Amino acid sequence: MDEKRLKAFEDMLAAILKQYDNTTEKMVKLKAEGKEKTVTYRQLFANKLQLQAMLSYYRTYELLNEENDLSTRQ
Repeated sequence: MDEKRLKAFEDMLAAILKQYDNTTEKMVKLKAEGKEKTVTYRQLFANKLQLQAMLSYYRTYELLNEENDLSTRQ
């Protein structure tokens, strides 16, 4: 794999991890406010599931290392 393509994969992984973390933070905030039944919370929950599925592909193909593995996240 050439450097440009490898960089694109790494950038994509970083973006997914950042989005996952942001989504989780928003969910924690809404939960603390007692807003787990809101549409926003449910949309965030669905987004989180999609991001987890994408990251599971990275893990399956051993492209996700311990440093940024989901098991260390919420």
